[in-house]
Amino acid sequence: MRTPPAEVAVTAGLVAGLLRDQHPDLAGLPLVPCSHGWDNVVLRLGDDLAVRLPRRGSAAVLAANEQRWLGTVAARVGFPVPAPVRMGRPGRGYPWPWSVVPWFEGRVAASLPSAERGRLAGPLAAFTARMHVPAPGDAPANPVRGVPLASRDARVRERLAGGIVPRADELLRLWERLSAAPAWQGPPVWIHGDLHPANVLAPADGAPGLAAVLDFGDLASGDPATDLAAAWMMFDAPGRAEFRAERERLSPVDPATWDRARAWAVSFGSLLAASTNEDPLLAAVGAHTVDQVLGPDRP
Repeated sequence: MRTPPAEVAVTAGLVAGLLRDQHPDLAGLPLVPCSHGWDNVVLRLGDDLAVRLPRRGSAAVLAANEQRWLGTVAARVGFPVPAPVRMGRPGRGYPWPWSVVPWFEGRVAASLPSAERGRLAGPLAAFTARMHVPAPGDAPANPVRGVPLASRDARVRERLAGGIVPRADELLRLWERLSAAPAWQGPPVWIHGDLHPANVLAPADGAPGLAAVLDFGDLASGDPATDLAAAWMMFDAPGRAEFRAERERLSPVDPATWDRARAWAVSFGSLLAASTNEDPLLAAVGAHTVDQVLGPDRP
């Protein structure tokens, strides 16, 4: 898995020019590049803001979805999320919408030992319970998130046959069993779509709660099992038991959905485990996920 090449060069100079043109009251704030991810470039803007710009055309659609829907989601979930506070339009040769979002202080959960992530189990369960409510008919759909597992079968099998993913034979047997679970029968619900430890921010001081849930680029409607894969991606067995128990207390989940969630964890974990040379942090998330999904079943 390799980060796709950028289709547009996003530089600090370009972003500064866009701010001067469209949000001049913010143009005097310091602008510091932070990350070049799979879909977006992020630059910190002053102390409390960031600028998030798509680096590929396919990501521009996701940015537009965030601009339309994330404020509504933020109001409901009650946890800090990067809902846009300003919106930008194409300019200076840059072709897509972009956003100014809040900057959140904290520590990415992926950088914490798995045992320390257990303090996030209850809050993350609450986040998913509040997130997973029926979505409106015009909510965005995503071809690779929230969809029936059968639509991912060929891709998962191809990846596991590629000779890169550890314990691929065991993962394939588990995938074949879990992906046969009954499909989601409820209405499409809102899902984050990419709920893994690199997109969850823990308080830097070790306090309880979530500092933020990040990167809603895959925000969509569909099967909640996609997000519940976090039980294996985020936590060890004790943390997972707490996550599941709290989620059941707040909003019960049927056994088939937990089976599909574990299957989604196989899919995501195998994808990330193949990224060792590209992003060691995500590769570590993948390795953790593989170990957890292949461990004993837990209630």
